[in-house]
Amino acid sequence: MTARLDDLVSWNADWKGLRVAVLGLSITGFSVADTLTELGADVLVVTEVAEGEYARLVPVIGARLWEGPLDAAPDALVEHRPDVVIASPGFAPHHPVIAWALSAGIAVWGDLELAWRVRDKVVRADGTPADWILITGTNGKTTTTQLTATMLVAGGLRAAPCGNIGVPVLDAVRDPAGFDVLVVEVSSHQLWYLSLQSGPDRVSPLASVCLNLAADHLEWHGSFDAYRDAKAFVYQHARVACVYNKSDVATREMVEDAEVVEGCRAIGFDLGVPGPSDLGIVDGILVDRAFLEERRTNALELTTVDDLAAVGLAAPHVVANILAASALARSVGVAPAAIRDSLSTFRLDPHRIEVVATADGVTWVDDSKATNPHAASSSLQAYPGSVWVLGGLLKGVDIAELIASRGPGVRAAIVIGVERGEITSAFARHAPTVPVYEVDHTQTEDVMTEVVALAAGVARDGDVVLLAPAAASFDQFASYSDRGRRFAAAVNERIGRAAGDHDDRPTRPGGSG
Repeated sequence: MTARLDDLVSWNADWKGLRVAVLGLSITGFSVADTLTELGADVLVVTEVAEGEYARLVPVIGARLWEGPLDAAPDALVEHRPDVVIASPGFAPHHPVIAWALSAGIAVWGDLELAWRVRDKVVRADGTPADWILITGTNGKTTTTQLTATMLVAGGLRAAPCGNIGVPVLDAVRDPAGFDVLVVEVSSHQLWYLSLQSGPDRVSPLASVCLNLAADHLEWHGSFDAYRDAKAFVYQHARVACVYNKSDVATREMVEDAEVVEGCRAIGFDLGVPGPSDLGIVDGILVDRAFLEERRTNALELTTVDDLAAVGLAAPHVVANILAASALARSVGVAPAAIRDSLSTFRLDPHRIEVVATADGVTWVDDSKATNPHAASSSLQAYPGSVWVLGGLLKGVDIAELIASRGPGVRAAIVIGVERGEITSAFARHAPTVPVYEVDHTQTEDVMTEVVALAAGVARDGDVVLLAPAAASFDQFASYSDRGRRFAAAVNERIGRAAGDHDDRPTRPGGSG
């Protein structure tokens, strides 16, 4: 069967009759099943829970659905005798069904490998499929993906952000409009599956970046080393540029270790003065010293920090993302003027250092997307001395290092979530003079109301109240977006009440709850 799989490197190859098991019925799993049934494959979708529109559509598209426990490979899967198993990103390497497939010698793919194989469904005028740009990192992936796609479009290219950003790569590949470049946000989960690829047609992006690396998703990968190795795969087989963070030595080492196409360049970025193959900042000006002939003596101006501040993009970690995106866009040939124009209208997504309101001298900031310590550290760097709201599911990550480095500088901490004990203990060890308040509500609708009341009592004129949880949200909320929306709603409700009654401001809390 391996020989046949090696031949399946085009939309126009003979996929008919290929027996495929699709694991999971999320947006990614459905895109895989939909693609393969269109190609004529024999598709069995295997999932623990099948609900909603996707479950209804599986038989409509011509696939079969099996639903039930997956603590072992179910009989229906074994009897299907799949030639290849294609897993949704939620299936960890140690999942029993993945372990079964690998031990049985069955090829295991993720959605990226399938998308790369069929990427020629829609081609450009010259007959070639869209180029790919791959973007990963512990934090900043989505913003950098959106920035890069926006810059490419401003440069006159047809580009689409896709992948882990919410639009499956397969949907972009099959879009009849066609694209010049797909800007693909890739998670460590997707990259782990990509690292299993074999055969003659391996994913070979035009350019790639790993923005940064910090502990995250350890429960999925099993160790930090495994997580790092998955992230590093983003650079494999890159053709034009491997963009790395000069401030994060791990990303440079990934580039040094990567097997790339001859002629591919290493391009660094950070907030300092750039070298002759880097992007950086000189006297408040973001410049490119990588993509010009006279790079040893000259630089190209992209924008200024003041211009970014005027549109709310001057937080240090956002500026770093802009430099990374600019490097990727320049690797495709986008002119500096187009990059500058695109930044004048770009806006961050909700729940990313979003100012909710300013009232009574206090600024309320929603960075609910800061779901790990690295992201929260960047938020605290942008807003030092904040009243810090944090907590949730820590995903196996030790939060003590973050609290040791950033905790002593905050005015107060308000701790939510089911894993509060680790956080409060870390404050007791590393920042014992910082007031720490716990919110122990189990009812979702009550959590943020109490958070905002506590924060209003602590915050002083000129302070920032910063929701930067450093943790996932699923213990108490439907998503990080839900968490952010509830925070903003509680803030606006309180400000509205205060506007009607200026004596409604609470007294300062007296101690830890």
